[in-house]
Parts: sequence; C-alpha cells; structure tokens
Amino acid sequence: MKKILVVRYRFIGDMILTIPFLRNLRNAYPDAQIDMLVAPNSGEVIENCPYVNNFIYFDTNRKHKYEQGKGKRKTFWHYVSLLKKEKYDKAYVLKRSFSSAALCLLAGIKERIGYDSENRGFMLTQKVKYDSKKHESLCFLDVLEAENHTIKDTHLENWIKEENTQKVLSLFKKYNLPNGIKTVAINATATNEWKVWDLENYIQIIEYLSNEKGIQTIFIGAPSDKSIYKNIKYSTELRIKPINLCGELTIKDSLALLKEVDFLIGNDSGNLHMASSVGTPVIGLYGPMPYEKWRALGENNILLKADLPCMPCNLKGKCEHNKACMKSISIKAVKHAIDKLISQMHQISQHNNSYIQ
Repeated sequence: MKKILVVRYRFIGDMILTIPFLRNLRNAYPDAQIDMLVAPNSGEVIENCPYVNNFIYFDTNRKHKYEQGKGKRKTFWHYVSLLKKEKYDKAYVLKRSFSSAALCLLAGIKERIGYDSENRGFMLTQKVKYDSKKHESLCFLDVLEAENHTIKDTHLENWIKEENTQKVLSLFKKYNLPNGIKTVAINATATNEWKVWDLENYIQIIEYLSNEKGIQTIFIGAPSDKSIYKNIKYSTELRIKPINLCGELTIKDSLALLKEVDFLIGNDSGNLHMASSVGTPVIGLYGPMPYEKWRALGENNILLKADLPCMPCNLKGKCEHNKACMKSISIKAVKHAIDKLISQMHQISQHNNSYIQ
C-alpha cells in the first residue's frame, strides 16, 4: 500500500483551504494511506476529514495563539525521526517554508512535490510554480495537476460530530435563545491588528442587529479575545444582549456553532473560511491581504473591501496610511450587506417552502 504524507501545518484558514486538495488526492489514490502533518488546535478544524487516515500534530512552535499544543514541546529532529520510521513513499509539501521541505528530505521520503519557493527547490523531486495571484485553494490543487492528476471539483466542505452540535445547542438553551430568532456570529478580532475593522464600528453594527433587526449576536474567538468584547460599551440600550462565547468553545465546537448561526460578520480570518466550509454565509471585511487569494469561498457571501493604491500590502512592514483600507469600509456598507443577506435568505426560504409544498 502506498503511503503518502501531506505537509501543511499552521493557521486555521489554510487548513480549511486544503480540503479540495485532500478530496482530489483521495480520488487519485483511493487505496493509499494518506497522513497529514498539521499544527495543534488549527489542525482540529479538519480532524473529521474522511480523506485522511492519520493526523500528525507538529508541535514545535507556540507563538501563535491558535497553535498552543499540550505537554512538552517537541523538536524539529523529533519529527525527522518520527517520519523516517513511517517510511512514506511520497510527500506533498503544501507549506512553502524552507524547513518543511528540509523535514521531508531528512526523513528520507523518496518523492517530494511542492512549491519552488524560499530557495528550497533543490530539496524537491518535483518543483511547482507558486502563483501568488491565484486563490490559495487552487494553488494547492496546482501541486496535484503538476503530476497530471485530474481535478474533479474545487468546493469546500467540512464534517461536524453530533456531540459538538449538541454542545452548541445546549449553550443556546442555557442562554435562553427564543425559538426562531436569527443568530449572527461576530468575529471582531484578528491575529494582526492591521486586519481589524474599528471596534467602534462593530458596536454600531451590533446595535443595528439588536435594536433594528431583532437579531441575536454571538461573539466568537480565542480565550484572549473575551476581555475585548467584555469591555465593549454601547451607546444605546440593546434589545437583545450579545452572548460572549470566546474561550468557551473548542475549534470543533466553533465549527458546529458556525453551522448553526444564520451568518457571520467578521474580519479577514480563519473564521470566515470555517463558516464557508459548513455552508454558512459570511459578510467579510478585507484590507491588507490579497483579496483574490484569501477571499472566503461561497455563493452567498458578501465580501467588502476598499480599492486603494496601497492594497494589497501583504502586511509587509508597518502601515503608513493609518489602516486606510479597513477604515474605508463604511458602517453604511456593512448595514447594506446585512439587509441584502437577510433578503437573500428570506427568498431562499420562500423558494424552499414552495418547493416542499
């Protein structure tokens, strides 16, 4: 039996965007053992993926708040030894770092296919050109196409266990959510401050959702985000008070929550990709990163961005324009997007009801 390793550790959004690659890889090798090297926590977002046999958690770096492993941190050489013992026939190195290619070379994996980036091409047996202008999910598929494998589809999907859904529903019950009330997840934070829409803007949006639309807002994020939402001061009395679930949910619980809410409003982050992977519409706010490469995939998504000469900057260096790209997204534009999305959802609901009848 052929043994294949897929290397793509770190960051929730990147993990989600590997799903089309993994599905097409399984189509190409239906009988192979396919293992995947992922990071702690963020790797859990696709842990129920049926296209992967085993997940190996690569826990060498705990700088990122979503990559906090448990127990003693392991070294790079620990993983060289571990992978060498597995005797993989082939590795798809989807991560573009020098060290990820070196890992597979030192582990003695005979075939190593990946991007010709970071001066690492000499460590690969097949080099693939990385297209910085193409959506990241399609870049992953370029690696398969380089071997002349047929790409059958490109859509996102994800898998939620019943236990995670039940935990979310029990939280809804705990907070006394009325039956039939619309719910919206709010992701007002991001790992980089330059990708964050001003919190004062979010306050006005929450007031609009609560007082004018009668919608329940739910805050999601890491434990470190909880205090940010807790300190929000509203200029008006809210009809429906937000629920702060930061730190109360695992990654897999958060995925279940995003499946249950009506839509998500948030900054450019992994949460947008999580919502899209379970079919939940998003209103995404985009700034410094390349929109065409990192936009959330989905037919009903409404993605807002400015059009400025400095965009995209790829977060290279300190912003010299005082976050002009994020500040250019108006409150009015977000309110319009909310109205439009609610209208679309209503039309879809009416269509489905008429179809059932």
